[in-house]
Amino acid sequence: MRNAEEYINKTSKFISVDGMHVHYRREGSGPVILLLHGSGSSLHCFDQLADSLVETFEVVRLDLPGFGLTGPRRDRDYRIQTFSTFTARFMSALLIERFSVAGNSLGGNVAWNMALDYPDRVESLILMNATGYPEKSMPSAMRLARNPLLKPLLRRWAPRKATEDSVRKLVGSKMASIDDALVDRIHAMMSRKGNRAAFVDLANTQQADRTGDIPGIKVPTLVLSGEGIDGQHFARDIANSREITFGGVGHLLPEEAPVLAAEAIRSHLNNVVRR
Repeated sequence: MRNAEEYINKTSKFISVDGMHVHYRREGSGPVILLLHGSGSSLHCFDQLADSLVETFEVVRLDLPGFGLTGPRRDRDYRIQTFSTFTARFMSALLIERFSVAGNSLGGNVAWNMALDYPDRVESLILMNATGYPEKSMPSAMRLARNPLLKPLLRRWAPRKATEDSVRKLVGSKMASIDDALVDRIHAMMSRKGNRAAFVDLANTQQADRTGDIPGIKVPTLVLSGEGIDGQHFARDIANSREITFGGVGHLLPEEAPVLAAEAIRSHLNNVVRR
């Protein structure tokens, strides 16, 4: 089994934010786009997507608190608005005041909350299978993490086979075979000390319902959805938005369709971001 630290490379950087040793990468030049990963994931889910964007944009991505090489919060506070505040402080620590933000799943939830909380900083918004609407289906891993009998076990351990089974349930038909490297990476990151407990804490955090505020988002918004993903009403509720649905793509959109996603994001940013 691979160790999480093996995924550190020459582009990996670390910075202190709110007492946390935050793992991030910052590459390219041009208008800034911030990429936020989903639960149980890490900044590595954007590897191919970032490679396609760095030629024309400055791409910033981080391991959110509780995940990847950043690791858990000491206060175990995994409310979405805490993520939003933390991420804004992270960008301030990098001396970046205005940026576009793109997020997948949990990262998308954080992204649209940042658009509400920091309208003077967020230039445009890209949502990929973003969460937030109460009727959105919960992944099986999150449901298991809420089971009172399984919670104590899942805080400490889960076999690689369970990770593979979870990934298989998340992807669409276009990803016919699951790459061992993908499963190894996700399992290594989840197995890093404290990350499983953080995942359980996140799954059991009562989140505020801010969906009534979503129509207040005014920045240009691109909504990218996998086929059949439910609870996706952003294009309906955000006036200045455009939606693209990718057939045969599931929940892990940045890894299942990185080329298509990059093309859509590049077109969106070229149309709406000042250079």
